[in-house]
Amino acid sequence: MEDKITRKEFLRLAAGSAIALGLGKFGLGSELAGLAEAASRPTLVVARNQSPAAMVRAAIGGLGGMKRFLRPGGSVVVKPNAAWQRTPAQAANTNPEIVAEVVRLCKQAGARLVKVMDHPCDTPAELTFSVNGIKKAVESAGGIMISGASPSLYQPIRLPRGKALRSSQVLKEVMEADLFINLPIAKVHNAVPLTLGLKNLMGVALDRDPWHDSPDLNQAIADYATAVRPHLTIMDAVRVLLSNGPKGPGKTKDMNMVIAGTDPVAVDAFTAKTVFEMDPGYVKYIVFANAAGLGEMDLGKMTVKSVS
Repeated sequence: MEDKITRKEFLRLAAGSAIALGLGKFGLGSELAGLAEAASRPTLVVARNQSPAAMVRAAIGGLGGMKRFLRPGGSVVVKPNAAWQRTPAQAANTNPEIVAEVVRLCKQAGARLVKVMDHPCDTPAELTFSVNGIKKAVESAGGIMISGASPSLYQPIRLPRGKALRSSQVLKEVMEADLFINLPIAKVHNAVPLTLGLKNLMGVALDRDPWHDSPDLNQAIADYATAVRPHLTIMDAVRVLLSNGPKGPGKTKDMNMVIAGTDPVAVDAFTAKTVFEMDPGYVKYIVFANAAGLGEMDLGKMTVKSVS
């Protein structure tokens, strides 16, 4: 049987090839080239001290609005952290109000379909999505909540640039979507210092054991990002988990921030420094992703816009 590749998947893979060839971080020459920033200076937008939904609107507005990223009739996949049977107040999952507002903005921008997907760690998925409040929020905003527990939802991928991880799987919907939005929550983690956007991508793979069994989990996270790249990352730093991560319960802190950008490494690096007062160099998957040319980790080489 011949391996088939969709046009959207080709563009996603071509973006990775462009990175490898030094043509830019966002796959110059693809249909999304108009969204690409100068590779040397990504732009982040930071919204503070409003309601979660208002901060999402302000942050996306600061990037030019959702219509900048989505053509009418397009399909969207949103990947929150929806893995745990914890309430929103416990800050283990992406805030449901943030997820709902992202869905609403996509629908207002003309999205034909908005699918919110995660492969939860706590089971059954239906109970997990009920306890964390994300399913109800998604459906109230006009989206569809889908559990990534079924193997039939995935396709295998090769990671030719991988050092610790050479192959994995990815949700088919992610590779076929016109717009893939990564929607992590910022929190501490017991295996790596922080779980941010790049690590949140583990939730679009079926089998995470090879990541944990690899010589270096941080490198595996960066390896996966060489092939699976969100078009947009929106970081939930409204309330962050400071201990007993990734599930908690633990100590939390209200930071009242939403951070958005198209450079996933920049979003993670900025979050590490600003939210946790942690040198991004201490989060090794950020270092490895930067070294692979997947984004910028030097805060001095970013343009940061504060909006209200």
